[in-house]
Amino acid sequence: MAHQTAFGQERLKRARFAVAAVFCVHGTVTGSFATRIPWIQDHAGVSAGQLGLALAFPAIGASLAMPLAGAVSHRFGARTALRGLLALWTLSLILPSLAPNLLALCAALFVYGATSGVSDVAMNALGVETENRLNRSIMSSLHGMWSLGALIGSMGGTLAAHLDTDARLHHLIAAIALTSLGLIACRHVLDLRSAPDDEPPPRFALPPKSAVVIGAIGFCAVFAEGASLDWSAVYLRDALNTSPGLAAASTTAFALTMTVARLAGDRIVDRFGPVRTVRWGGVLATAGGLMVVLAPHPSLAMTGFGFIGLGVAVVVPLAFAAAGRSGPRPAQAIAGVATITYTSGLIAPSAIGAVADVTSLMVSFSLVTALAFGLVLGAGVLRSARGDRPAADLQDRAVRDSQP
Repeated sequence: MAHQTAFGQERLKRARFAVAAVFCVHGTVTGSFATRIPWIQDHAGVSAGQLGLALAFPAIGASLAMPLAGAVSHRFGARTALRGLLALWTLSLILPSLAPNLLALCAALFVYGATSGVSDVAMNALGVETENRLNRSIMSSLHGMWSLGALIGSMGGTLAAHLDTDARLHHLIAAIALTSLGLIACRHVLDLRSAPDDEPPPRFALPPKSAVVIGAIGFCAVFAEGASLDWSAVYLRDALNTSPGLAAASTTAFALTMTVARLAGDRIVDRFGPVRTVRWGGVLATAGGLMVVLAPHPSLAMTGFGFIGLGVAVVVPLAFAAAGRSGPRPAQAIAGVATITYTSGLIAPSAIGAVADVTSLMVSFSLVTALAFGLVLGAGVLRSARGDRPAADLQDRAVRDSQP
């Protein structure tokens, strides 16, 4: 029995590293695409306004496709489903650079977003189940690996752009390499399968009420993240009259802060729990928002943006983890939370711009500060049910699932 338990724990460790690699691959696709958007715009011959329209289609595709993840996983099993969905996502990287016009670009980005969203739900559901069986927090570091992958993809894309490499060639090579890495990683993730008598989930279903409540916390965090990521450079340039170089550096610093905080976040969550972590993160993000709004000098505003990044970094991973434990169908609950957070990420940049047009950027970031304070008030909805499951039960379950 001891040998079986040790074997099961070894399988769980491999599954943990495998799902981390999947998150990294997923993020690398995003980074690879984002850096070549100027090339794609020129190739498709679209204006800035048309490009803005086209860039809404990934979020539309993701929101429509996410509810399918539960049905796909139920039918094929979690490992097989993730293998196929991740491969579709990595290969979809090829499509946008091939688009010759606006209509084709919108269609390509719709497919790109749909495959991103459904594979995102599948990997997060597996991440939550792996976390449950390990009986310790791993979701923050998994999302940190996604951020690390996005940075790797961005660096590769920056190099390709510097060398004036055709994005079609760049994305073809990247898609083949990332598909291969993803297939290798998926070999070792948990192979979860539904029981024969389990009722299949509906292909499309509204998120459960619990997911809506949890998603509201994710909405606040992603709004603050998206607003800071997209508008921090503009804020420093326009509101505080900084140089373009220093303004751009604030965005890079914010992204690095998010990555480091997520990679280190699991230790904090394990020590203090998700509720206290998010509540104090909300305090930090609120303080950061106030520093941005009231800053008389660029250095104080940059520090404020850093505080916002530190404060919201682990909220979305913890929201996914809480959703996965909130009911009998984790994929459906995670899909609901993911849809809400994707919507927040979609509307945040435009909402900040709309408020700034009517008033000012300072007022816009007052809204961000208010939403950050929402994390303080609503952190209790992330209370984990994992503490109700003894570690011995989790280990016994892991042993049973590891049997051939």
